[in-house]
Amino acid sequence: MAHETVDEMTQSALAEPSPEQIRARRLYREMGLCDEEYERICTILAREPNHVETGVFSVMWSEHCSYKSSKRVLRLLSSAGHPRVLQGPGENAGVIDIGDGLGLAFKMESHNHPSAIEPFQGAATGVGGIIRDVFTMGARPIALLNSLRFGPLDSERNRYLFGHAVAGIAAYGNCVGIPTLGGEVVFDPAYTHNPLVNAMCVGLMRQGRIARGVASGVGNPLLLVGAKTGRDGIHGATFASVEDPHSRERSAVQVGDPFMEKLLLEACLELLDADVVVGIQDLGAAGLTSSSAEMASRAGSGVEIDVALVPCREADMSAYEIMLSESQERMLVVARRGREEEAQAVFTKWGLDAVVVGRVTDEKTLRILRAGALAAEMAVTALVDEAPLYDRPAARPAYLDDPQMMSADALPDSHNLAADLLDLLARPTVASKAWVYRQYDSMVRAATALRPGGDAAVVALPSLDCGFQRGVAMTTDGNGRYVYLDPRTGGMHAVAEAARNLTCSGARPLAVTDCLNFGNPEKAGVFYQFVESVTGIAEACRALDVPVVSGNVSFYNETNGEDIFPTPIIGMVGVADNLDHLTTIALKESGNMLALLGAAAETLGGSEYAALRGGRPLGPTPPIDLDLEARTQLVCREAIQAGWVRAAHDVSDGGLAVTLSEMCITGDLGADLTWEIEGRADLALFGEGGPRIVVEAREADLAALERSARERNVPFITLGRVSEQKTLSIQLEQAQRPETLELSAPIVALREPWEEAIPWAMR
Repeated sequence: MAHETVDEMTQSALAEPSPEQIRARRLYREMGLCDEEYERICTILAREPNHVETGVFSVMWSEHCSYKSSKRVLRLLSSAGHPRVLQGPGENAGVIDIGDGLGLAFKMESHNHPSAIEPFQGAATGVGGIIRDVFTMGARPIALLNSLRFGPLDSERNRYLFGHAVAGIAAYGNCVGIPTLGGEVVFDPAYTHNPLVNAMCVGLMRQGRIARGVASGVGNPLLLVGAKTGRDGIHGATFASVEDPHSRERSAVQVGDPFMEKLLLEACLELLDADVVVGIQDLGAAGLTSSSAEMASRAGSGVEIDVALVPCREADMSAYEIMLSESQERMLVVARRGREEEAQAVFTKWGLDAVVVGRVTDEKTLRILRAGALAAEMAVTALVDEAPLYDRPAARPAYLDDPQMMSADALPDSHNLAADLLDLLARPTVASKAWVYRQYDSMVRAATALRPGGDAAVVALPSLDCGFQRGVAMTTDGNGRYVYLDPRTGGMHAVAEAARNLTCSGARPLAVTDCLNFGNPEKAGVFYQFVESVTGIAEACRALDVPVVSGNVSFYNETNGEDIFPTPIIGMVGVADNLDHLTTIALKESGNMLALLGAAAETLGGSEYAALRGGRPLGPTPPIDLDLEARTQLVCREAIQAGWVRAAHDVSDGGLAVTLSEMCITGDLGADLTWEIEGRADLALFGEGGPRIVVEAREADLAALERSARERNVPFITLGRVSEQKTLSIQLEQAQRPETLELSAPIVALREPWEEAIPWAMR
């Protein structure tokens, strides 16, 4: 529709560009649009866009909002038709059926670029944003998790980033009253300039009560609720789509208020219960722009917004600033016409602003007014559905074919196995993360059944008789080193290990959310890593029957041409059918037997040990047998449910020796172990990968456990016994050799480096 505006830049293009048009052509590049995209916008509008329109297109067509490099690849992760999925990708969060009329809403998102600039607020607002994604679905958040990556702690800058990010996560989660229950932390030089802060939230809801982000019903009012709008976070979406986060100002980082979030959460859930809401969405990336355009797109409608009605906390904010602000703790609510006063009364009760700022139209346009004067007008389909999609070139990186890179198994044999174990336990990636999770309130709401520090966390579910019989298990996992050395296999490992973590807690894995962190997708090698790892994730999810229901892609994690390790993070949820059978990693009783389910390590490649000894990541990534993975996990879960397993711990970073050490340290018991190996002792002790789980069982139950494993063709090795001596003693008998290799260390000697590595580094 033709229109006049208060801005001369909305006039049709002239033969001789005006100074304003010349300035606009400079600005669009600063906003993140390339020349071709800008020309496409001009074609769509049949004119030059004005300043507001350029800003709106730039955020909606940014990598962060449009997924223009990843959308076609992400189709590999489709969960369409899966009977467990109530809401798949495309909404604010995914939802699955967990039985008893309950649904579980969950999602993971990144806040990497903001956290590289302002780690406290960057991490805190990442938590706030993911909470809103979940309660927007009508679910009450019951748990938070995170996955973190930082450079080595011998750098003052890395210590600052790590310490303040953890403090930000703790401050927001603790204040809003949601327990932070799980996560992981990895330290590697690959993340020195680009730390990763991924936040996950899990919420519980009644089935049939899913709220959606739709702007439907012509004439229905749009209410902007929550905090007032400020200038913080403007162009945060495009900020997350640039190579060097340090090139942006701190004003691109939002500022959070967890107490406001708590009020907003309660008000929105109360309003959804009252059936006053047609659609609801949080104002995350791109603020009012993306929420309004995306809600209209899903409904096939249009919206009209008057920015003069938006409550602002700063004077003289322009239409551009109001539409692109990413101020936190705000929601856009489409109320039923005639019931807006009911909605406003609920928000007033909770001390929140709730202002009608627009309405739903049938014109399929996003129309922005200022005090009734037209400031911008664009077709919703142009903003959302017609955003450019790119088929990026993908080429296998040369390093993957470098023999020196794939040479972990050529490392010299270890001369001191005990010293190597102590060195591994002192590596911050392997060491205890208690310094981190003790800052988090993990017991608020009094439903935590398994606390942080093990393979997975569990929240108890209320039953119909008001007791607690079942629980929701959750974990996050990913190994960027594995993916760097073999993208497809590494993607499979991320899914398999997350499922193994849930299995070891006594839960059935059910579904996945992901956060895919990569470098610059315009580099053919990086895009190859992305495509291959997503392919691997998809294969593993099918093999283990865990559909992907939500997720996030974070590209351009690059500084000065150096990309991070390709780091897909898997957030996985499951159900523990009987809380009496929850299993921890701690050894329980001397005299019990220890056994290993699963195959022996096949390579030192990809391991922490290889990185320690070689000074850099060395391959190859361990192979993975997804069928064996599924069978091994099934044997473990059934053994736990049968009551045969007292403790279980999957073999991951640091290999079998670290797994056994952690079980001894947390149980304050020793182990006296002997088994036969073929080949290198350090491979047997420190090699990683594969479906391997160490289980503790009473001697009377060991035969049944072994029989179950043999029936499913799962390798089974009896390792030895739990001991009162508080010493980890391992004897390795080498096949076809008379030699016996020994590793012996007091538990107190193992405990010190494992518990103190991170606290000492952070002093």
